[in-house]
Amino acid sequence: MLNLFRKKAANFFTAEEKEIITAGIKAAELNTSGEVRVFVESRCKFVQAVDRAEEIFGQLKMYQTEQRNAVLIYVALKDRQLAVFGDKGIHEKVGTAFWNEEVKHMIQFFNKENYAEGIATIAINIGNALAANFPYNNSTDVNELSDEIVFGS
Repeated sequence: MLNLFRKKAANFFTAEEKEIITAGIKAAELNTSGEVRVFVESRCKFVQAVDRAEEIFGQLKMYQTEQRNAVLIYVALKDRQLAVFGDKGIHEKVGTAFWNEEVKHMIQFFNKENYAEGIATIAINIGNALAANFPYNNSTDVNELSDEIVFGS
């Protein structure tokens, strides 16, 4: 397991694992106007991963979704930190306890070295919460943010 964490973020996942994560994001967004993104980097520049996730959320301009219902799944591989950060619209609906519970679920997958599956599963869980609060409208909804994984340094 230690060798996995020595890889650079962009090389951490195989092509198949990247596809699993991307498929999870797409599945998450299928029934909602909400948006899910995944950001992976080697090191967390802050002590608290949620602070870094909030910074990345802003850099990716995820706050520009019409209903403020975007969610970022953040992972810092070498520092073994992760966070889930939701914009104002969805955060007001689900609250901090929901995000914390999803992080706990992701840790369970990561402890078994099922990184891609863990991220994809959590994306789908978040998508279910988004769908319950921001259902998809076929006539007005568009994919506002890319479904591709974003890799930092």
